[in-house]
Amino acid sequence: MKTYSFHYGDQMIDCSLDEKRIIGELHMAETPVIEDPEAAIKEALAHPIDSKPFKELFKAGETVAIIANDTTRIANTHVFMPIILDELNEVGIPDENIKIIFALGTHRDMTEAEMISEVGIEAAGRVAMYNSSSKKKEDFVHVGTTSFGTDVWLNRHVVEADHIICTGSVVHHFFAGFGGGRKAILPGVASYETIRQNHSLMLDDKATLGHLEGNPIYDDQMEGVAMCPPTFLLNVVLNGEKEFTGVFAGDYIAAHKTACDFVNSQNGVVIERQAPIVIASTGGYPKDINIYQSQKTMDNAVRAVAPGGVVILLAECREGSGSPIFDETVNDFHSIQAIEDSVRRDFQIGRHKAYAVTRLMKKADFYLMSSLDDEYARKAFFTPVHSLEEALKLAEAKLGKDAEILLMPHGSYTVPILK
Repeated sequence: MKTYSFHYGDQMIDCSLDEKRIIGELHMAETPVIEDPEAAIKEALAHPIDSKPFKELFKAGETVAIIANDTTRIANTHVFMPIILDELNEVGIPDENIKIIFALGTHRDMTEAEMISEVGIEAAGRVAMYNSSSKKKEDFVHVGTTSFGTDVWLNRHVVEADHIICTGSVVHHFFAGFGGGRKAILPGVASYETIRQNHSLMLDDKATLGHLEGNPIYDDQMEGVAMCPPTFLLNVVLNGEKEFTGVFAGDYIAAHKTACDFVNSQNGVVIERQAPIVIASTGGYPKDINIYQSQKTMDNAVRAVAPGGVVILLAECREGSGSPIFDETVNDFHSIQAIEDSVRRDFQIGRHKAYAVTRLMKKADFYLMSSLDDEYARKAFFTPVHSLEEALKLAEAKLGKDAEILLMPHGSYTVPILK
């Protein structure tokens, strides 16, 4: 027997397992950690990809909107934000000409404390900060309509600035291909209806993880962002311990694609075969803040589990599902097929996530260890468990005591690729 540890919220969960049954423990490639992130960021700004150096793109007295991640996506923004502000100051753009806009998409507003935590106390004390609240219609400006029929409404703080700087982190995304890049703007600072129209394209078979060009979600987003293009992009890549492994800056398309190639090499993990049992942790808070965020780990885990198998998911979900419409959907529809039918009939943000979660349960059972109420977990088609040991007993009762196990301690970051 060997003891294995998994992140769960802010805690670690230990479990003793028979090593002979473990056929793999998936980790990202051991990409070197950047020892001096500040120096790497300054170097990336000075020598960007397919772009003039950062300082040559701005003039004294201009206005700048910097788009930053919200609390659900880790980018270590507090490290690079003061550097960006300092460099803008050096070319004659004062702090009062700079705004930070948090790319909420359809997520809840951030509190002032969360804003300060995200960008750091120094940056927060220097510039104005705003939530891009997707349902506040008066905050958005119409900039055009894509060939897919998406009406593009973007936050006026972004549209009205002389320059837009997109920041964030890059990871695989289950229907948009990859996060980062253009997603800072659409869906990041887009209106609710714009996001709803764009996300409805996820029902297309080409809207898949790791796929950009030809993916209608990506192509639609790129058309929308081209109507209000950013001047510069700074994207980072982190490892499972939230350390910097890559910094990519420059043209918002070229720098992002370079980052995506890097993510593929770091996060893609080849497996010899799928396992009857997969134990997957999201990697802890905030990746397991709610079902919405935990779904990314579910999508990765289902690639590693054999058909008819079991995924044991460790996801605290301290903020519940993350969406009132998700709650409404699982309360109103009592089968997985009924949820899918409802999404195809009337696509709604929140309901789409219920579809994204429950469609995976057609392949495998999901045993969920979380802080969710058991009754609610069952309505969402999970099997609630209260410990890893309980989950394993249930899985063994279904699949046998010798069933092989595959471990995903950083499930939101590791993408299994079947050899």
